[in-house]
Amino acid sequence: MTTPTLLTGALAATEAGVSPATIRKWVQLGRLSPAGRQGRAQLFRLEDVFAAERDARGGRGGRGERGGRGERGERPGSSGRDAQGVRA
Repeated sequence: MTTPTLLTGALAATEAGVSPATIRKWVQLGRLSPAGRQGRAQLFRLEDVFAAERDARGGRGGRGERGGRGERGERPGSSGRDAQGVRA
């Protein structure tokens, strides 16, 4: 039986196509757990990182259940307010 290869957060992020900050955020939110440590660096199983990435995308490789829109159906990054700051 082979032991899984453990990668630093930066290398795992590169392999999964996300930023290292995303890996740190997933750990902070409990979506990803380190499998070990090397000094101060957290180490991750690549399959765990890919699973967290799939979960973050809604498991379908798309934008999630609501097509990437917020609670009220706004586009991502929009506040739902018009040019005068009034909520639409």
